[in-house]
Amino acid sequence: MKRFIPSIVLLLLLQGMLTIFHSSAQEIPTLMVQHETKGKDVLVECIVTGISFRESNQSSQKIGKMVIWVDGKQNREVTTAAFIIKGLPQGAHKVRLEVVKLNNEPYGLVKEFMVNVPK
Repeated sequence: MKRFIPSIVLLLLLQGMLTIFHSSAQEIPTLMVQHETKGKDVLVECIVTGISFRESNQSSQKIGKMVIWVDGKQNREVTTAAFIIKGLPQGAHKVRLEVVKLNNEPYGLVKEFMVNVPK
């Protein structure tokens, strides 16, 4: 029995370390964005970790939505990770995506990028 005690202690230590790593990874939300311009439309795909866009989500995960800004003006709000910004006029546009709580309190997740709609 004594020869198994170090192995058991090591397993418990590793399990504790993995639990801490897993829980801290869930607590730090992240936002990654890919976009593509197609004519007057901008196709946007986001990967958001640590925040759900589903209000019916009963897990311990945070709930939120995405606010879309184009050229400093609020365009709309979405609760999906993929969406299309339609009908932009030609020229350069600054797009800002902000993940917020349902009451519009910011989570601190913001991505900005420029798009160019050709003639």
